[in-house]
Amino acid sequence: MLSGLRRRLAVLLPVAACAAGIAGWWAATVAFDIPSLFLPDPLQVADVARTMPGYLAGQAWVTLVEVLAGFTLAVFTGLAAAAALAVWRPVERALMPPLVALNAVPKVAVAPLFVLWLGFGPEPKIAMVWLVCVFPILLGALAGLTSTPTDLVELARSLTASRWQTFRKIRLPHALPQIFTGLKLSIQLAVIGAVVAEVTSPNQGLGALIVTSAAQADTPLAFAAITVLAGLNVALFYTIVAAERLLLPWATEVSA
Repeated sequence: MLSGLRRRLAVLLPVAACAAGIAGWWAATVAFDIPSLFLPDPLQVADVARTMPGYLAGQAWVTLVEVLAGFTLAVFTGLAAAAALAVWRPVERALMPPLVALNAVPKVAVAPLFVLWLGFGPEPKIAMVWLVCVFPILLGALAGLTSTPTDLVELARSLTASRWQTFRKIRLPHALPQIFTGLKLSIQLAVIGAVVAEVTSPNQGLGALIVTSAAQADTPLAFAAITVLAGLNVALFYTIVAAERLLLPWATEVSA
């Protein structure tokens, strides 16, 4: 009974919060008589979504492909780099300062260079997504891999386990919760990176649609694109959350 109530609340509370936010948005447009050029009401945005579902879905698909491609590339490179840095500590001492300096570079400043180097296709968008995602994934994985309790490592050595066996059976499972923390943070940044790249090169995608519709004073279409973008972001985040609960039920129980 209690678990069923919790499941219902887990669905109803976010829905109620979204409904309250939409109601507040609507009330603000009515109470302050805000022109739709500056802030359209929810009905105007819903009307745009109803009349142009195929167009919005097509632009959302372009952004989704860019996000997934860049994020997948960041996962493989970030985890591989974290494993190398965790296993060979001199490599970590040598490479961490340059990596931190690279991460400190403003991503908005790099976006035009990606367009110059890679052209106007999806490649600069994928590169931007990779750039904003790889460092959080690397840090999360590195923190997990280097925080394995010493007694577990010593136990593995006493059982004559090889370095690879220790890594695979002790260090990696212990690091998975922090790896998923990095993944959840990075999937949010991935959408932001794709939009930044699309704004820089506005030919396709939701970011490009927001820029072009705002330039044409079509604010309801811009807000419809922003709404779709927010929904896409939420869906990707909770996909990672669902994967974490499926693969690491023991971590969820400990957190609870």
